[in-house]
Amino acid sequence: MTLNISVIGTGYLGATHAACMAELGFDVIGVDVDPEKIDSLSRGELPFHEPGLPELIRKHVDSGKLRFITDPDYSTVGAWADVHFVAVGTPQQPGGTGADLTYVDAATVGLAEGITKDSLIVGKSTVPVGTARRLAGLVEEKSRDAVNVSLSWNPEFLREGFAVKDTLTPDRLVVGTDSDADEAVLREVYAEALERETPWISTDFETAELVKVAANAFLATKISFINAFSEVTEAVGGNITTLADAIGFDTRIGRKFLNAGVGFGGGCLPKDIRALQTRVSELGLDHTMTFLDEMDKINLRRRERVVTLSENILDELAGKRIAVLGVTFKPLSDDVRDSPGLDVANRLYTAGAEVSVYDPEGNANAAKRFPRLEYVESLADAAKDADLVVLTTEWNEFKELTPAGLDGLVAQKRFVDARNVLPAADWEKAGWTFAQLGRFYDGL
Repeated sequence: MTLNISVIGTGYLGATHAACMAELGFDVIGVDVDPEKIDSLSRGELPFHEPGLPELIRKHVDSGKLRFITDPDYSTVGAWADVHFVAVGTPQQPGGTGADLTYVDAATVGLAEGITKDSLIVGKSTVPVGTARRLAGLVEEKSRDAVNVSLSWNPEFLREGFAVKDTLTPDRLVVGTDSDADEAVLREVYAEALERETPWISTDFETAELVKVAANAFLATKISFINAFSEVTEAVGGNITTLADAIGFDTRIGRKFLNAGVGFGGGCLPKDIRALQTRVSELGLDHTMTFLDEMDKINLRRRERVVTLSENILDELAGKRIAVLGVTFKPLSDDVRDSPGLDVANRLYTAGAEVSVYDPEGNANAAKRFPRLEYVESLADAAKDADLVVLTTEWNEFKELTPAGLDGLVAQKRFVDARNVLPAADWEKAGWTFAQLGRFYDGL
């Protein structure tokens, strides 16, 4: 029997998972509480940018493999689906640092009460350790006596900009479950990946929950580590990129995520490491994850360093025109949550600069957060008459910049490469004052 699949929550994670499950051959229903979002998804229109996903959604809406509906009491999917993936958000708590589990709890309990056939609920949301076991108890308590409903946990490991690829060809699959039967169902869901010998890790609830936050914390640690050393090389001399290359040859360390710059952001790493700190503190392990607090501080200091460099180069910020290139937290995304580039742009504006912002995909979302900034439609528009250009997101369009490409546009040849992606020697040879994080500058 071919499994029917529902996906609860059609945000970034849910919409991607639903489309990819349809691509794998399953009949899929995506469920959301927002009728406007459902209508947009049914037309293949996304409220966010993710390469390849709109085409995949349109393909399977047209094929009939994928539908999007509102289902307030889960009666439709509860009578139809065999596997229900919960992919709702776990934002940071308002006024706190822990994860807000309101949506996960509501979706899981609602499903348990609405399901009318034997089925499996699978959590994909990133949650604090202990959540899955608590929810498993609620599922047992709330589900109907006549049906067998159980819960497993299957964390996601998506990279924005590569979400379709990461879902269809994952580098590992992690399942937290207490049931061999439930594991067998998930092996059927992921049969295609298993045929390619994708590593399969079957474990308990707690380990499955911790795998995701541990991965994010480790990535944040590597980024923060190299950024801490960039503070040293800025003070004493040296080249942080060469240093990263040299230690990256050590196979125990590796070169990935050792790129010094303005730091990390987005909707996952910052909130997840803060939620992890909060959770281990709740467990009485206050000192276990204190290094995460220092990582957060390093990350924020890099943003302030960009502002300081800019001020030192210009002597003062007030009244100066500054072009900020890139305000998404990373390329191939329109996500500006906790974005270093957007934070830098706002800080420059607050200090009195006239800030002109250009991002290939992020202008609209950035404008919702900081409407007081000037958003323009091209790199040339941003750079026109600029006293300083600041690169904060490494889009290919910016990585391919040359001095000749900006000559005649800017008012002054001054540049801060906050992602260390351009060849400094070429720019300095062309007469630019050119600064990068992790390099020593006399007087800067």
